[in-house]
Amino acid sequence: MRKWTSADIPDQRGRVAIVTGANTGLGLETARLLAKKGAQVILACRSPEKGQAALDRIAADQPSGQASLEALDLADLDSVTAFAARFGAKHQRLDLLINNAGVMVPPLGRTKQGFELQIGTNHLGHFALTGRLLPLLLGTPGARVVVVASTAANFGQIDLADLNWEKRSYRAAAAYAQSKLANQLFLLELSRRLSGAEVELKVTGAHPGWTATDLQRTAGLARFFNPYFAMKPEDGALPTLRAAVDPTAVSGSYWGPSGFYELSGPPAPGKLSKKAKDELVAAKLWELSEQLSGVRYASWLQVDGKKPAGAALNAAPSAEIH
Repeated sequence: MRKWTSADIPDQRGRVAIVTGANTGLGLETARLLAKKGAQVILACRSPEKGQAALDRIAADQPSGQASLEALDLADLDSVTAFAARFGAKHQRLDLLINNAGVMVPPLGRTKQGFELQIGTNHLGHFALTGRLLPLLLGTPGARVVVVASTAANFGQIDLADLNWEKRSYRAAAAYAQSKLANQLFLLELSRRLSGAEVELKVTGAHPGWTATDLQRTAGLARFFNPYFAMKPEDGALPTLRAAVDPTAVSGSYWGPSGFYELSGPPAPGKLSKKAKDELVAAKLWELSEQLSGVRYASWLQVDGKKPAGAALNAAPSAEIH
């Protein structure tokens, strides 16, 4: 089978993409290659300084597309709301939302709203962002949401009674694995609900295998072995890009490296955690995520997944998000 490479990315001219955490690593490479293919890419970054450095790196490639920088802190739901409002005021379409940003095994921390930092950033921040941008996504033909997860999801456990580690003794690696399992549950649950509502928007997922990035700055063991085993970010970004632009990728599909244990290699269909396929847990996590984030998706995307007759596709979501 022929290897999928960046040369397989279709022409992206006329398309608008948001890449969260695009200031470094996987996000930067994803944004760079989309801009190279002609897309208008918005780098949604927490750090203005790192974001500007990423813009300079993309500009050095002299891409056929454009790149711009917008402030977004996924650990602050007020920042998520403000970003979505600014984007909606400037753009009438959104072809790609790539939920890439994340934090990995930091010491115990809290988001502005008091959530454990990893579940708050990696899952709840992206859950809220996707909900806020859903009207534009639904109104853009061929639009796609990509959720970037991790093989760490295989070790995750969703504790619905203590999602934010307020009762348990904090374990950074377990909290990270929980957040990545939450990413996979969200990917499949949103795909199911959209499928039931019979809309065109696709939701796909990806993981980078073992890729050396700045995300691992607090993961000492991973950083030690990176020079021996890790892929470079330009290779680790390919599963995300394939999930984003491959015409054959169906909603609910998941992509990762094709090599040994999906640690490295060109992108191919990947394996989701068995726990990610638990529809009962997914539905309960969805309900809890709506409660915690304050972002309630439209009623026709609820459990039954049926859009009411005559519902206005673009108006329905925004009318019910608060």
